[in-house]
Amino acid sequence: MAKAAAATGAARPRRKERKNIIAGVAHVNASFNNTIVTITDAQGNAIAWSSSGQQGFKGSRKSTPFAAQMAAEGAGRKAMEHGMRTIEILVRGPGSGRESALRALQAVGLAVTSIRDVTPIPHNGCRPPKRRRV
Repeated sequence: MAKAAAATGAARPRRKERKNIIAGVAHVNASFNNTIVTITDAQGNAIAWSSSGQQGFKGSRKSTPFAAQMAAEGAGRKAMEHGMRTIEILVRGPGSGRESALRALQAVGLAVTSIRDVTPIPHNGCRPPKRRRV
């Protein structure tokens, strides 16, 4: 029964439609373990995304600046396929991939209109994790 259902709903390759969005927002989330780059339109709908892990890096190599650069280039190229030309960059987090992700987005050919740091800073909220003793 399950095989019959699978045979009728044969998955044919869906073509991605070109969205033709000129300006967008690049959200760079640089944590200590990974860097995630999401490019959205002005309303916040995701156009393209990439991360260090998606680029093939595993473990501690995901947190390197080079991995962040590759993730930003991947997301930038996908966004340019949809017609994007200018972006505003919002950087969040303390990770090591912040600066290299910014440079990679500029190098890919996107015109950067503004760069903002939107890292959430607590007004003495949650207790931070204990200090590491190595």
